[in-house]
Amino acid sequence: MPDTNDRKPENRRFQGGSHRFDDRGGHSRPRSDRPQGERSFGDKPRGDQPQGKRPFGDKPRGDRPQGDRPQRPRSDRPGRPAPSRRPDAVSPARAAAFKAIQDVLNNDAYTAMAVDRQLSQTTMTGLDRALCTALTYGTLENLLAIDHILSFYMEDLSTVEPRVKCILRMAVCQKRYMDKIPDNAIADEAVRLTRSIGLEDLTGFVNGVIRSYLRGDKEVTWPEDALERLALENSMPLWLARKLAAHYGEDAAKALLTYRPTRRGMVLRPNMLRYTDEQFKQLLDKKVWEVVPGRVPHAWYAEGVMQLARDRDYLSGAFSVQGEASMLCAALTGVRSGMQVLDCCAAPGGKTAYMAEMMQGTGRVYALDVHPHRVALLEAAVRRLQLDNVRPQLYDATRYKDDWTERFDVCLLDAPCTGLGEWHQKPDIRYGITEESLASLTGTQKTLMDNCAQYVKRGGTLVYATCSILPEENEMQLRAFLERHPEYTLEPIPEEISALYPNARKDCGLQLLPGPDGDEGFFMAKLRRQA
Repeated sequence: MPDTNDRKPENRRFQGGSHRFDDRGGHSRPRSDRPQGERSFGDKPRGDQPQGKRPFGDKPRGDRPQGDRPQRPRSDRPGRPAPSRRPDAVSPARAAAFKAIQDVLNNDAYTAMAVDRQLSQTTMTGLDRALCTALTYGTLENLLAIDHILSFYMEDLSTVEPRVKCILRMAVCQKRYMDKIPDNAIADEAVRLTRSIGLEDLTGFVNGVIRSYLRGDKEVTWPEDALERLALENSMPLWLARKLAAHYGEDAAKALLTYRPTRRGMVLRPNMLRYTDEQFKQLLDKKVWEVVPGRVPHAWYAEGVMQLARDRDYLSGAFSVQGEASMLCAALTGVRSGMQVLDCCAAPGGKTAYMAEMMQGTGRVYALDVHPHRVALLEAAVRRLQLDNVRPQLYDATRYKDDWTERFDVCLLDAPCTGLGEWHQKPDIRYGITEESLASLTGTQKTLMDNCAQYVKRGGTLVYATCSILPEENEMQLRAFLERHPEYTLEPIPEEISALYPNARKDCGLQLLPGPDGDEGFFMAKLRRQA
């Protein structure tokens, strides 16, 4: 599986009220009713029949799901009894969630990978797997609100043993954000978990705090200021909430902060060198996954996908995992056969692969990344998908490369960013963003844009993108670039793309927001260099 630092954001989905759990962790899931249909960008994919499904090379670690959490497994077969456990044994779901949360908070692990790592190491039932996933995301997504509640039940939460603090947070999450879990189960399981990690002397403290909270012994109050309360209740740092309100307006900021995705699943895209959409649909119909068409051409939402790295078709390069916004960004480049293309910050390789396939295996796509382990992701994706026209390279794109001046027809810069557009998929990411880190990132983005501007041929295209919703990284960055580079003009977003998001902001590029525009925020803009 991919490394925990695979994504572009420099800082590191559960939905609370919509998941209903019984005492075994079962829940219902909404289904999409999106109509089916096929559309395409650029050259039509080849209609060749799928090639042999033969794994080759090392197991790939590239093309990991972008912004998608591990999926809920299929329920156990009807009538199949759940494995019994000793009365004093720790709930496997809660034990796994505890380890995943610790991994994220202490080791800066990527949330989805931390959960997947725990699920792959156990033989839990489908219901326990769902509970583990929801509890991990629920605790991390509501961390600031949970800590606020706990502050009324102890003098100083910061002095509590870190592992105990995690157990207390999980207990509050189960009571406040998850339905139908009995109070006794919450308290008893917390005590068992505390004992299992060798903290017997703290079981009394844990039991006392949790049972006091479950009885509602303290009155929890919230800030009187509407925006401050909104931010705290939705675990968004106040300074970020104020920034969103100032830029988008208070109503839009409220919608952003209170939005919770209802759709679960990873987005799959066929290898366009080997499959048409219809052929890929036939392949998916043979899977046990629940699959529906996405909004973007060639995108398919799949639920129930477990251990994708062992799927024979995935290993043989039949498809990639790529978010819809990422697919749109690659489509916006308008690459054609025979072009010379630079993907400046390319790992893990979703956009690189899409462009290489749109070019029908011709031309060259140079895929850069500054970290060796991320270049390894690119190389793995290239091997798996058999993309002979891609050249992964280890290079720091903030350093100007003289021999690339005016060399490329298209340059794609999906810049390092805060990743705030993906906070629903990566609930912990917002806690690592500071005003200082934001300033540092915008400086890096400026340097990268200025370098890429010189690499594009006259008459060529530069596409700038981030997975952020902050104006400093998007519209403000773009307008400043145009002032520095009068040789570039902003191109309108093509109708076939903008029509997919009729409510998106389009005054300066395309700004997608979580909620009305999908489950992730994303910015993209297309610039043309004068001939």
